[in-house]
Amino acid sequence: MKKNMAKDIFELVKKLGFEKVYIGGHDIGAHVALSFAVNHPETAAKLIMLDTPHPDTGMYHLPMLPVFGANYLYPWWLAFNQVKELPEQLLEGRMDIVIEWLFKNLLKDQESISDFDKAVYSSAYNDKNAIRASNAWYQAFPKDIEDSKTYDKLKIPVIGIGGSGYDLLQMSLPNTATNLQLKKIEDCGHFILSEKPNETAELMINFLMQ
Repeated sequence: MKKNMAKDIFELVKKLGFEKVYIGGHDIGAHVALSFAVNHPETAAKLIMLDTPHPDTGMYHLPMLPVFGANYLYPWWLAFNQVKELPEQLLEGRMDIVIEWLFKNLLKDQESISDFDKAVYSSAYNDKNAIRASNAWYQAFPKDIEDSKTYDKLKIPVIGIGGSGYDLLQMSLPNTATNLQLKKIEDCGHFILSEKPNETAELMINFLMQ
């Protein structure tokens, strides 16, 4: 669960001798970053959430089937990755199919992720143990949601930067933080660091310099 992953980072921060850190993350990394800030508030100075909010009870309302006529990307993989054992049996040695599909559908600028990049991702996830481990991030969502119910609102400065995930950040983060900024990167898919690196970096740097 993300709370445990956040504690690992906290222990590393202590080991390195830092008293305060700025922390941020993208997608599941953002879940971990928020968990760090909430569970170790004495160590977190500022928080950056990139394109994805922390799991909350709203996830239980995601439709099991695509909504007829709705213009959105149906997130089928959230449910598929909950299944134990079957994904690695189906996908071992074939993760390139999934990787290719995800980038094709989650990017607006298809040139921002190269074939080499995709090959690196596919190689990292192709083994059955890697598939099982990565799916465990998703299988922890119900526990992450329960943890989120106990979290107080953050008082530290928080920024949510989103491309295609901006609306989700806009819905979720006001319930999470009192000192909040929201920034939208236009004409961008989910992988904002790859598609709009300069714009994303500028927003992050400006936030950290404040």
